[in-house]
Amino acid sequence: MAIASINPFDGKVLKRFRPDSRAVVDAKLSRAARAFGVWSKTPLVKRAQLLRRTAGLLRQRKATYARLISLEMGKPITQAEAEIDKCALVCEYYADNAAAMIAPEMVATEAQRSYVRVDPLGPVLAVMPWNFPFWQVFRFAAPALMAGNVGLLKHASNVPQSALAIAEVLHDAGAPSGVFQTLLIESGGVARVIEDPRIVAVTLTGSEPAGRQVAATAGGVLKKTILELGGSDPFIVLRDADLDKSSSAAAQARTVNSGQSCIAAKRFIIEAAVVAKFTERFVVAMRNLRLGDPLNPDTNVGPLARPDLVTDLHKQVLGSLRRGAKLLLGGKPGRGAGNFYAPTVLADVRPGMPAFDEELFGPVAAIIVAKDADDAVHLANKSSFGLGASIWSKNTAAAEKLAARLEAGAVHINDIVKSDPRLPFGGIKRSGYGRELGALGLREFCNIKSVVVK
Repeated sequence: MAIASINPFDGKVLKRFRPDSRAVVDAKLSRAARAFGVWSKTPLVKRAQLLRRTAGLLRQRKATYARLISLEMGKPITQAEAEIDKCALVCEYYADNAAAMIAPEMVATEAQRSYVRVDPLGPVLAVMPWNFPFWQVFRFAAPALMAGNVGLLKHASNVPQSALAIAEVLHDAGAPSGVFQTLLIESGGVARVIEDPRIVAVTLTGSEPAGRQVAATAGGVLKKTILELGGSDPFIVLRDADLDKSSSAAAQARTVNSGQSCIAAKRFIIEAAVVAKFTERFVVAMRNLRLGDPLNPDTNVGPLARPDLVTDLHKQVLGSLRRGAKLLLGGKPGRGAGNFYAPTVLADVRPGMPAFDEELFGPVAAIIVAKDADDAVHLANKSSFGLGASIWSKNTAAAEKLAARLEAGAVHINDIVKSDPRLPFGGIKRSGYGRELGALGLREFCNIKSVVVK
């Protein structure tokens, strides 16, 4: 069976690839194991040079790689360009800061000298999703490579060209053979790679079912995993919020990457005193979004990445309407070619509806009424997910107290949720475990070793 790259805007096959044979995968694993023996001993300054060269090439090739992202999974071109810029930024961040993050830490004890050192683990398998086909990979690769690990990428099967382009740019930047490789394999072949003794750890960003499978397989062979799974992020608007600013930000937060983001705001929890005014503004903002060709710079919302995503999303909308939600905007797939779904706003959403309980991976927003700030926190936490959250209020001190009570890996006040190379990123509950980015993210795939000298 071939791995295919299909344009979600018109359904045309862009390119087909033959999956790697077992022999090819075995050769790549052996190459990774050999590369680790060399790369782990490579001075940090040399590793940093590789990442800086990679950042430079990413910026030089931004137009090419952004176009590839738009063609392969439908991201609006301006967002695809921003994705490439962010990949360059994370490379430079770790090139500049990794040395301090993994420097030995002296600890006072009764011994002559005690310290904690940070050592790399070895070849790490990255199982990555299609929705941010470059960023998700570099979010893993930049800290992992700077720490001295080597990487093998199993990318989503609908973005094989992006997967090969990432390996290409690192190779062109001077990565030694085996330091970073792409495995063109289907999902059914992942377990065998995880179980291979040459792989020491696994990171996955993707769906909850995929996370369960990877965690179970890795757990069976006692290998560390980092999982970043789904989210149903609450967007809390309190009665004293700036409604013009928050409603505009809400439309952006719901439709980033055409709504296909784990940290996109999905449940809009609004205090009753301002729900009518907020909803009026929000519906206007959602209605004014432009759907269309992702290669057109004026497009705000492109097609969903696959036809089945449109089908699944529509089932969730219809299920919520049957349970009493009210349709204010949209609520139907697009007509003709392209995997489009109209920007949609549902009101009167309550627990027990798919729009409240499940992750909606597309441009569908759920308006939920909270009696007051305490009720807003209660509703926000009444979810099996715990990835991100945002609070909108002019009283930032009060908002910070509420943030401490939210069950999420990140809380942004008067801003949409977004990842930042300087800060740890990840979730709790069914959103996964472990952290990427920041110093904590770099250390996740390291051996934290105590050394005591008497």
